[in-house]
Amino acid sequence: MSELLAPPVPVLPTPFHTPEREKLQEQARVFAAERVLPVADELDKVKGEIPRSLLDEMAELGYFGITVPREHGGLGLGAFEYCMIAEELARGWMSVGSIIARAQGAGTGVADESRRAELLHRSAAGTWIGAIALSEPAAGSDLAAVATRAERDGDEFVITGRKRWTGNAKAADFIQVLVRTADPEPGERRSAGLATLVVEKERDAFPAGLTGTPIDKIGYHGFVTWDLEFDGLRVPVGNQLASGDQGFADTQQWLNIARVHTAARAVGLARAAVEDCVLYLQEREQFEHPIGDFQAVRFRLATMAARVEQARSFYQHVAHRLDQGEPCEREAAMVKLLATEMAAEVTGDGIQLHGGNGYTTEHRVERYWRDARLTTIFEGTSEIQQKIIADRLLPRSPLG
Repeated sequence: MSELLAPPVPVLPTPFHTPEREKLQEQARVFAAERVLPVADELDKVKGEIPRSLLDEMAELGYFGITVPREHGGLGLGAFEYCMIAEELARGWMSVGSIIARAQGAGTGVADESRRAELLHRSAAGTWIGAIALSEPAAGSDLAAVATRAERDGDEFVITGRKRWTGNAKAADFIQVLVRTADPEPGERRSAGLATLVVEKERDAFPAGLTGTPIDKIGYHGFVTWDLEFDGLRVPVGNQLASGDQGFADTQQWLNIARVHTAARAVGLARAAVEDCVLYLQEREQFEHPIGDFQAVRFRLATMAARVEQARSFYQHVAHRLDQGEPCEREAAMVKLLATEMAAEVTGDGIQLHGGNGYTTEHRVERYWRDARLTTIFEGTSEIQQKIIADRLLPRSPLG
Protein backbone atom coordinates (compact mmCIF):
# COMPACT_ATOMS: atom_id res chain seq x y z
CA MET A 1 0.00 0.00 0.00
CA SER A 2 1.25 3.48 -0.84
CA GLU A 3 1.82 6.01 1.93
CA LEU A 4 -1.43 7.24 3.46
CA LEU A 5 -2.58 10.75 2.73
CA ALA A 6 -2.81 12.62 6.04
CA PRO A 7 -5.98 14.53 6.96
CA PRO A 8 -5.78 18.28 6.37
CA VAL A 9 -4.93 20.42 9.38
CA PRO A 10 -7.31 23.32 10.17
CA VAL A 11 -5.74 26.73 9.70
CA LEU A 12 -6.93 30.13 10.83
CA PRO A 13 -8.35 32.12 7.92
CA THR A 14 -8.18 35.81 7.22
CA PRO A 15 -9.19 38.05 9.02
CA PHE A 16 -8.77 35.93 12.16
CA HIS A 17 -5.20 34.79 11.59
CA THR A 18 -2.36 36.26 13.60
CA PRO A 19 1.08 34.74 14.26
CA GLU A 20 0.24 34.59 17.98
CA ARG A 21 -3.00 32.70 17.38
CA GLU A 22 -1.31 30.33 14.97
CA LYS A 23 1.33 29.49 17.57
CA LEU A 24 -1.30 29.00 20.26
CA GLN A 25 -3.37 26.76 17.99
CA GLU A 26 -0.36 24.61 17.05
CA GLN A 27 0.64 24.27 20.71
CA ALA A 28 -2.85 23.09 21.67
CA ARG A 29 -2.99 20.70 18.70
CA VAL A 30 0.30 19.04 19.62
CA PHE A 31 -0.69 18.84 23.29
CA ALA A 32 -4.02 17.23 22.39
CA ALA A 33 -2.40 14.68 20.09
CA GLU A 34 0.57 13.77 22.25
CA ARG A 35 -0.76 14.16 25.78
CA VAL A 36 -4.59 14.14 25.77
CA LEU A 37 -5.43 11.48 23.20
CA PRO A 38 -3.38 8.67 24.81
CA VAL A 39 -4.97 9.43 28.19
CA ALA A 40 -8.44 9.40 26.65
CA ASP A 41 -7.76 6.07 24.93
CA GLU A 42 -6.78 4.55 28.27
CA LEU A 43 -9.30 6.09 30.65
CA ASP A 44 -12.50 6.69 28.70
CA LYS A 45 -13.22 2.97 28.41
CA VAL A 46 -13.10 2.60 32.20
CA LYS A 47 -14.91 5.90 32.90
CA GLY A 48 -11.76 7.28 34.48
CA GLU A 49 -11.16 10.87 35.52
CA ILE A 50 -8.68 13.33 34.02
CA PRO A 51 -5.42 12.78 35.94
CA ARG A 52 -4.23 15.63 38.15
CA SER A 53 -0.89 15.46 36.36
CA LEU A 54 -2.60 16.33 33.06
CA LEU A 55 -4.47 19.20 34.70
CA ASP A 56 -1.16 20.49 36.02
CA GLU A 57 0.30 20.40 32.50
CA MET A 58 -2.69 22.34 31.22
CA ALA A 59 -2.21 24.90 33.97
CA GLU A 60 1.43 25.36 32.95
CA LEU A 61 0.26 26.14 29.41
CA GLY A 62 -2.18 28.73 30.75
CA TYR A 63 -5.35 26.97 29.61
CA PHE A 64 -7.26 27.70 32.82
CA GLY A 65 -6.65 31.42 32.46
CA ILE A 66 -7.12 32.04 28.75
CA THR A 67 -9.61 34.85 29.39
CA VAL A 68 -8.18 36.00 32.73
CA PRO A 69 -6.41 39.39 32.47
CA ARG A 70 -2.62 39.34 32.36
CA GLU A 71 -2.33 41.38 35.54
CA HIS A 72 -3.94 38.45 37.35
CA GLY A 73 -1.68 35.83 35.80
CA GLY A 74 -3.84 34.87 32.83
CA LEU A 75 -3.24 34.97 29.10
CA GLY A 76 -5.52 38.01 28.73
CA LEU A 77 -7.17 36.68 25.58
CA GLY A 78 -10.76 36.50 24.37
CA ALA A 79 -13.58 34.15 23.49
CA PHE A 80 -11.98 33.47 20.11
CA GLU A 81 -8.79 31.97 21.57
CA TYR A 82 -10.77 30.22 24.30
CA CYS A 83 -12.94 28.44 21.72
CA MET A 84 -10.04 27.77 19.38
CA ILE A 85 -8.10 25.99 22.13
CA ALA A 86 -11.24 24.15 23.26
CA GLU A 87 -11.70 22.72 19.75
CA GLU A 88 -8.17 21.35 19.76
CA LEU A 89 -8.50 19.85 23.25
CA ALA A 90 -11.93 18.33 22.51
CA ARG A 91 -10.48 16.70 19.44
CA GLY A 92 -8.49 14.62 21.92
CA TRP A 93 -11.08 14.20 24.69
CA MET A 94 -14.16 16.36 25.16
CA SER A 95 -13.88 16.46 28.93
CA VAL A 96 -10.45 18.08 28.60
CA GLY A 97 -11.94 20.71 26.31
CA SER A 98 -14.65 21.17 28.94
CA ILE A 99 -12.65 21.33 32.17
CA ILE A 100 -11.09 24.64 31.16
CA ALA A 101 -14.55 26.23 31.43
CA ARG A 102 -14.48 25.49 35.18
CA ALA A 103 -11.81 28.20 35.55
CA GLN A 104 -11.45 31.33 33.33
CA GLY A 105 -12.30 33.50 36.31
CA ALA A 106 -15.42 31.56 37.29
CA GLY A 107 -16.34 31.86 40.94
CA THR A 108 -14.18 34.96 41.46
CA GLY A 109 -16.67 37.83 41.27
CA VAL A 110 -16.94 38.44 45.01
CA ALA A 111 -17.34 41.95 46.42
CA ASP A 112 -14.05 42.03 48.34
CA GLU A 113 -11.43 43.36 45.91
CA SER A 114 -8.38 41.67 47.45
CA ARG A 115 -10.20 38.35 47.68
CA ARG A 116 -11.30 38.69 44.05
CA ALA A 117 -7.70 39.32 42.93
CA GLU A 118 -6.49 36.30 44.90
CA LEU A 119 -9.12 34.04 43.32
CA LEU A 120 -8.37 35.34 39.82
CA HIS A 121 -4.71 34.41 40.26
CA ARG A 122 -5.72 30.98 41.52
CA SER A 123 -8.11 30.55 38.59
CA ALA A 124 -5.39 31.36 36.06
CA ALA A 125 -2.97 29.03 37.84
CA GLY A 126 -5.40 26.10 37.77
CA THR A 127 -5.79 25.94 41.54
CA TRP A 128 -9.36 27.34 41.49
CA ILE A 129 -11.19 24.89 39.24
CA GLY A 130 -14.87 24.65 39.95
CA ALA A 131 -18.22 23.10 39.25
CA ILE A 132 -21.40 24.89 38.20
CA ALA A 133 -24.64 23.86 39.89
CA LEU A 134 -27.55 25.31 37.94
CA SER A 135 -30.00 22.55 37.04
CA GLU A 136 -32.35 20.78 39.42
CA PRO A 137 -34.66 17.79 39.02
CA ALA A 138 -37.50 20.20 38.16
CA ALA A 139 -35.43 23.08 36.73
CA GLY A 140 -33.26 22.36 33.72
CA SER A 141 -34.12 24.40 30.67
CA ASP A 142 -36.25 26.67 32.89
CA LEU A 143 -33.64 28.10 35.27
CA ALA A 144 -36.11 30.66 36.63
CA ALA A 145 -37.81 27.69 38.31
CA VAL A 146 -34.83 27.07 40.61
CA ALA A 147 -36.10 26.08 44.06
CA THR A 148 -32.90 25.43 46.05
CA ARG A 149 -33.10 27.86 48.97
CA ALA A 150 -30.46 30.00 50.66
CA GLU A 151 -31.74 31.52 53.90
CA ARG A 152 -29.80 34.37 55.51
CA ASP A 153 -28.59 33.61 59.05
CA GLY A 154 -26.38 36.39 60.32
CA ASP A 155 -23.21 36.52 58.21
CA GLU A 156 -24.02 33.27 56.45
CA PHE A 157 -26.42 31.74 53.98
CA VAL A 158 -27.82 28.29 54.77
CA ILE A 159 -28.44 26.27 51.60
CA THR A 160 -31.08 23.54 51.35
CA GLY A 161 -32.17 21.77 48.19
CA ARG A 162 -31.01 19.56 45.37
CA LYS A 163 -28.93 20.13 42.24
CA ARG A 164 -28.47 17.77 39.31
CA TRP A 165 -25.96 17.46 36.45
CA THR A 166 -23.11 19.08 38.36
CA GLY A 167 -19.94 17.90 36.65
CA ASN A 168 -16.65 17.80 38.55
CA ALA A 169 -18.39 18.64 41.86
CA LYS A 170 -16.34 16.49 44.21
CA ALA A 171 -12.98 17.11 42.54
CA ALA A 172 -13.54 20.88 42.39
CA ASP A 173 -12.09 23.67 44.52
CA PHE A 174 -15.49 25.39 44.57
CA ILE A 175 -19.09 24.92 43.48
CA GLN A 176 -20.95 27.89 42.02
CA VAL A 177 -24.60 27.44 42.99
CA LEU A 178 -27.70 29.19 41.64
CA VAL A 179 -30.11 29.53 44.57
CA ARG A 180 -33.31 31.28 45.54
CA THR A 181 -33.05 33.72 48.45
CA ALA A 182 -36.62 35.03 48.14
CA ASP A 183 -39.80 34.38 46.19
CA PRO A 184 -40.72 36.94 43.51
CA GLU A 185 -43.28 39.52 44.53
CA PRO A 186 -46.49 39.92 42.48
CA GLY A 187 -45.61 41.56 39.19
CA GLU A 188 -41.88 40.74 39.44
CA ARG A 189 -40.07 38.49 37.01
CA ARG A 190 -39.76 34.84 37.97
CA SER A 191 -35.99 35.32 38.16
CA ALA A 192 -36.37 37.82 41.02
CA GLY A 193 -34.99 36.40 44.25
CA LEU A 194 -32.28 34.31 42.57
CA ALA A 195 -28.65 34.60 43.65
CA THR A 196 -25.33 32.95 42.87
CA LEU A 197 -23.22 31.68 45.76
CA VAL A 198 -19.74 30.17 45.79
CA VAL A 199 -19.18 27.13 48.01
CA GLU A 200 -15.46 26.86 48.68
CA LYS A 201 -14.33 23.31 49.44
CA GLU A 202 -11.46 20.86 49.57
CA ARG A 203 -10.70 18.86 46.45
CA ASP A 204 -12.05 15.32 46.37
CA ALA A 205 -14.38 15.90 49.32
CA PHE A 206 -17.79 17.38 50.09
CA PRO A 207 -18.17 19.86 53.00
CA ALA A 208 -20.58 19.38 55.88
CA GLY A 209 -24.13 19.81 54.72
CA LEU A 210 -23.51 18.50 51.19
CA THR A 211 -23.70 14.95 49.87
CA GLY A 212 -23.45 13.69 46.31
CA THR A 213 -24.48 10.70 44.25
CA PRO A 214 -22.63 9.98 40.98
CA ILE A 215 -24.73 9.90 37.80
CA ASP A 216 -23.78 7.04 35.50
CA LYS A 217 -23.46 8.38 31.95
CA ILE A 218 -22.96 6.68 28.59
CA GLY A 219 -20.27 9.19 27.63
CA TYR A 220 -18.58 12.44 28.64
CA HIS A 221 -16.16 10.62 30.85
CA GLY A 222 -13.11 12.29 32.33
CA PHE A 223 -14.91 13.79 35.30
CA VAL A 224 -17.82 12.56 37.38
CA THR A 225 -21.24 14.19 37.13
CA TRP A 226 -23.14 14.49 40.41
CA ASP A 227 -26.61 14.71 41.89
CA LEU A 228 -26.11 17.00 44.90
CA GLU A 229 -28.14 17.26 48.10
CA PHE A 230 -27.75 20.44 50.18
CA ASP A 231 -28.88 20.05 53.78
CA GLY A 232 -27.98 23.09 55.84
CA LEU A 233 -24.71 23.91 54.07
CA ARG A 234 -23.38 27.23 55.37
CA VAL A 235 -21.73 29.77 53.08
CA PRO A 236 -20.36 33.21 54.09
CA VAL A 237 -22.44 36.13 52.83
CA GLY A 238 -19.27 37.46 51.21
CA ASN A 239 -19.36 34.50 48.82
CA GLN A 240 -22.38 35.88 46.99
CA LEU A 241 -21.60 36.80 43.39
CA ALA A 242 -24.85 38.34 42.16
CA SER A 243 -28.52 38.41 42.99
CA GLY A 244 -31.94 39.14 41.52
CA ASP A 245 -32.25 39.97 37.86
CA GLN A 246 -28.53 40.76 37.72
CA GLY A 247 -27.65 37.26 38.89
CA PHE A 248 -29.97 35.74 36.35
CA ALA A 249 -28.62 38.04 33.62
CA ASP A 250 -25.04 37.10 34.51
CA THR A 251 -25.97 33.43 34.23
CA GLN A 252 -27.55 34.04 30.83
CA GLN A 253 -24.46 35.94 29.62
CA TRP A 254 -22.24 33.10 30.83
CA LEU A 255 -24.46 30.71 28.89
CA ASN A 256 -23.96 32.73 25.68
CA ILE A 257 -20.20 32.17 25.85
CA ALA A 258 -20.73 28.58 27.00
CA ARG A 259 -22.86 27.90 23.92
CA VAL A 260 -20.14 29.09 21.55
CA HIS A 261 -17.64 27.06 23.56
CA THR A 262 -19.93 24.05 23.15
CA ALA A 263 -20.06 24.64 19.39
CA ALA A 264 -16.26 24.63 19.33
CA ARG A 265 -16.11 21.38 21.29
CA ALA A 266 -18.66 19.86 18.90
CA VAL A 267 -16.51 20.89 15.95
CA GLY A 268 -13.51 19.23 17.61
CA LEU A 269 -15.42 15.94 17.95
CA ALA A 270 -16.77 16.01 14.40
CA ARG A 271 -13.37 16.92 13.04
CA ALA A 272 -11.89 13.95 14.91
CA ALA A 273 -14.36 11.65 13.15
CA VAL A 274 -13.45 13.12 9.76
CA GLU A 275 -9.72 12.80 10.41
CA ASP A 276 -10.03 9.21 11.58
CA CYS A 277 -12.19 8.36 8.57
CA VAL A 278 -9.67 9.84 6.14
CA LEU A 279 -7.11 7.34 7.38
CA TYR A 280 -9.48 4.39 7.84
CA LEU A 281 -10.91 4.68 4.33
CA GLN A 282 -7.42 4.38 2.91
CA GLU A 283 -6.49 1.41 5.13
CA ARG A 284 -9.62 -0.71 4.93
CA GLU A 285 -9.90 -2.78 1.74
CA GLN A 286 -12.91 -4.54 0.22
CA PHE A 287 -13.32 -5.94 -3.28
CA GLU A 288 -9.56 -5.50 -3.73
CA HIS A 289 -9.77 -1.73 -3.27
CA PRO A 290 -9.50 0.69 -0.36
CA ILE A 291 -13.09 1.53 0.51
CA GLY A 292 -12.20 5.18 0.01
CA ASP A 293 -12.17 4.44 -3.73
CA PHE A 294 -15.94 4.00 -3.79
CA GLN A 295 -17.91 7.07 -4.75
CA ALA A 296 -20.67 6.70 -2.17
CA VAL A 297 -18.09 6.59 0.60
CA ARG A 298 -16.05 9.47 -0.84
CA PHE A 299 -19.10 11.69 -1.16
CA ARG A 300 -20.23 11.03 2.39
CA LEU A 301 -16.79 11.95 3.70
CA ALA A 302 -16.79 15.09 1.55
CA THR A 303 -20.10 16.21 3.02
CA MET A 304 -18.89 15.49 6.55
CA ALA A 305 -15.77 17.61 6.00
CA ALA A 306 -17.76 20.47 4.49
CA ARG A 307 -20.16 20.56 7.44
CA VAL A 308 -17.29 20.66 9.93
CA GLU A 309 -15.66 23.54 8.09
CA GLN A 310 -18.95 25.42 7.94
CA ALA A 311 -19.55 25.06 11.69
CA ARG A 312 -16.00 26.12 12.50
CA SER A 313 -16.35 29.28 10.45
CA PHE A 314 -19.63 30.08 12.21
CA TYR A 315 -18.33 29.65 15.75
CA GLN A 316 -15.23 31.72 14.94
CA HIS A 317 -17.45 34.48 13.61
CA VAL A 318 -19.66 34.53 16.73
CA ALA A 319 -16.66 34.32 19.09
CA HIS A 320 -15.11 37.29 17.31
CA ARG A 321 -18.31 39.30 17.73
CA LEU A 322 -18.45 38.44 21.42
CA ASP A 323 -14.92 39.80 21.75
CA GLN A 324 -16.14 43.02 20.13
CA GLY A 325 -18.65 43.40 22.96
CA GLU A 326 -21.76 42.29 21.10
CA PRO A 327 -24.19 40.18 23.18
CA CYS A 328 -24.95 37.78 20.28
CA GLU A 329 -27.61 35.85 22.18
CA ARG A 330 -29.41 34.84 18.99
CA GLU A 331 -26.19 34.00 17.14
CA ALA A 332 -24.81 31.99 20.08
CA ALA A 333 -28.01 29.94 20.07
CA MET A 334 -27.77 29.48 16.30
CA VAL A 335 -24.19 28.25 16.29
CA LYS A 336 -24.81 25.98 19.28
CA LEU A 337 -27.84 24.47 17.53
CA LEU A 338 -26.21 23.93 14.15
CA ALA A 339 -22.75 22.83 15.31
CA THR A 340 -23.97 20.30 17.85
CA GLU A 341 -26.59 18.74 15.58
CA MET A 342 -23.90 18.57 12.91
CA ALA A 343 -21.49 16.85 15.30
CA ALA A 344 -24.01 14.21 16.34
CA GLU A 345 -24.72 13.43 12.67
CA VAL A 346 -21.13 13.58 11.43
CA THR A 347 -19.80 11.34 14.20
CA GLY A 348 -22.68 8.94 13.42
CA ASP A 349 -21.61 9.00 9.78
CA GLY A 350 -18.09 8.22 10.98
CA ILE A 351 -19.38 5.08 12.67
CA GLN A 352 -21.17 4.13 9.45
CA LEU A 353 -18.01 4.56 7.37
CA HIS A 354 -16.16 2.31 9.80
CA GLY A 355 -18.84 -0.36 9.29
CA GLY A 356 -18.98 -3.05 11.96
CA ASN A 357 -15.65 -1.85 13.32
CA GLY A 358 -17.27 1.48 14.16
CA TYR A 359 -19.64 -0.25 16.54
CA THR A 360 -16.78 -1.52 18.69
CA THR A 361 -14.56 0.16 21.24
CA GLU A 362 -11.55 -0.79 19.12
CA HIS A 363 -11.85 2.52 17.26
CA ARG A 364 -12.25 5.99 18.72
CA VAL A 365 -15.16 7.01 16.53
CA GLU A 366 -17.78 5.56 18.90
CA ARG A 367 -16.37 7.75 21.67
CA TYR A 368 -16.71 10.82 19.49
CA TRP A 369 -20.37 9.96 18.87
CA ARG A 370 -21.17 9.35 22.54
CA ASP A 371 -19.69 12.71 23.48
CA ALA A 372 -21.13 14.59 20.51
CA ARG A 373 -24.62 13.34 21.28
CA LEU A 374 -24.49 15.14 24.61
CA THR A 375 -23.61 18.49 23.05
CA THR A 376 -27.16 18.71 21.66
CA ILE A 377 -28.47 18.52 25.25
CA PHE A 378 -26.27 20.43 27.70
CA GLU A 379 -25.88 24.23 27.84
CA GLY A 380 -29.49 24.31 26.62
CA THR A 381 -31.04 21.62 24.41
CA SER A 382 -31.43 22.07 20.68
CA GLU A 383 -35.10 22.77 21.28
CA ILE A 384 -34.25 25.58 23.71
CA GLN A 385 -31.87 27.07 21.14
CA GLN A 386 -34.68 26.98 18.59
CA LYS A 387 -36.95 28.79 21.07
CA ILE A 388 -34.32 31.48 21.73
CA ILE A 389 -33.89 32.04 17.99
CA ALA A 390 -37.61 32.02 17.21
CA ASP A 391 -38.40 34.43 20.06
CA ARG A 392 -36.08 36.95 18.45
CA LEU A 393 -37.67 36.53 15.04
CA LEU A 394 -41.35 36.34 15.94
CA PRO A 395 -43.68 37.64 18.68
CA ARG A 396 -43.42 35.49 21.78
CA SER A 397 -46.11 32.88 22.23
CA PRO A 398 -48.25 32.83 25.42
CA LEU A 399 -45.98 30.06 26.73
CA GLY A 400 -42.89 32.24 26.31
